[in-house]
Amino acid sequence: MTAALRNYGIVTAAYWGFTLSDGALRMLVLLHFYRLGYSPFTLAFLFLLYEAAGIFANLAGGWLAARFGIPRMLSIGLSLQVGGLLMLSALDPGWSAATSVIWVVCAQGIAGVAKDLTKTASKSAIKATAEGGSGQLFRWVAWFTGSKNAMKGVGFFLGGLLLDVLGFRPALWAMAGILALVLLAATASLPASLGRAAASKSMRELFSKSAGVNLLAAARIFMFGARDVWFVVGLPVFLYSQGWRFLEVGGFLALWTIGYGFVQGITPSLVTRSPDGLSREIPAARVWALLLALVPVALAVAVGLPAPLPPDLLLVAGLSVFGFAFAVNSSLHSYLILAYAGSKKAAEDVGFYYAANASGRLLGTLLSGALYEVAGILGCLAGAAVMLLTCTAITMLLPARAPGAAPA
Repeated sequence: MTAALRNYGIVTAAYWGFTLSDGALRMLVLLHFYRLGYSPFTLAFLFLLYEAAGIFANLAGGWLAARFGIPRMLSIGLSLQVGGLLMLSALDPGWSAATSVIWVVCAQGIAGVAKDLTKTASKSAIKATAEGGSGQLFRWVAWFTGSKNAMKGVGFFLGGLLLDVLGFRPALWAMAGILALVLLAATASLPASLGRAAASKSMRELFSKSAGVNLLAAARIFMFGARDVWFVVGLPVFLYSQGWRFLEVGGFLALWTIGYGFVQGITPSLVTRSPDGLSREIPAARVWALLLALVPVALAVAVGLPAPLPPDLLLVAGLSVFGFAFAVNSSLHSYLILAYAGSKKAAEDVGFYYAANASGRLLGTLLSGALYEVAGILGCLAGAAVMLLTCTAITMLLPARAPGAAPA
């Protein structure tokens, strides 16, 4: 086993451990506070700081990873997650509702910073360790991203299981203890200098990106906003209104995420490779972006018209198609940002890109509640369609060649 493959395996395993805890934490919070009587809109509010914190965490994480090395940033991200879990476990049932919400929002904010520091460090590590040109880079990114999302889906199940078996506070303690072991193993195994480079010396230099990185970041905002505009509030509330139990909704979201991760992992077999790593991949990204944009348009029409299937089953079937196309787009984008990223400051480029990703999630979370309040699930689907058409228009502008592209 080469050193590069060993380091890739260690980073992937560490991020699996983190992602399991992240998915489980989301389900723990949703289930626990739903049982306490919190409305779906209040539940969405609990995650706003989680999403907002990611914007700044990604920007700072990319700069810090270049300055101090990827292993140090990975350890900081894992440590913050342990701290967020322990903070949440200190929640006192005797506190007022307002105090409890503030406490949970702050704990979720710490978890949001932890997630994006860990993700930026992990994705940057792939760029730093990949050998054999763009073909290997695409495979490694696809496997990493797909397996990560599959683990997040497993985490949804794990959160519900731990809540039923252990209860809220012991479940958080167990997760914190296991993640602490992952932290110790990862920091002891990775070379301290991995990913270290000359960091930007000014804000202007930090935000000075290539056209490919800037356009891809803009497309990412609208792509992930389009997912979360129905995923965060609209879909769960709609399925509740159709008589689904909470565990059934959580189970569907978990299976959707696992399937989404599986498709991400096989994306390299669906896209024709090019010697330069971009000339065929960019046209593929344009085609898949357009296909994805058509799904919510078709769904909005189908849900609004008389149909042989109940609207909840029609929506579930349609969102399964959406998940397939979205997974391919997400995997392509995850590869392209590393192909566009400059080798000397890859961590900063990746951090900038995932700050845009966090901005899209925040926008989608806010619009999900607002659009559902005004126009129901049709409003959420219409919002997703507009965002994805915007994403497609931006994707059409991506350059087919860039100085930062990985060599074949």
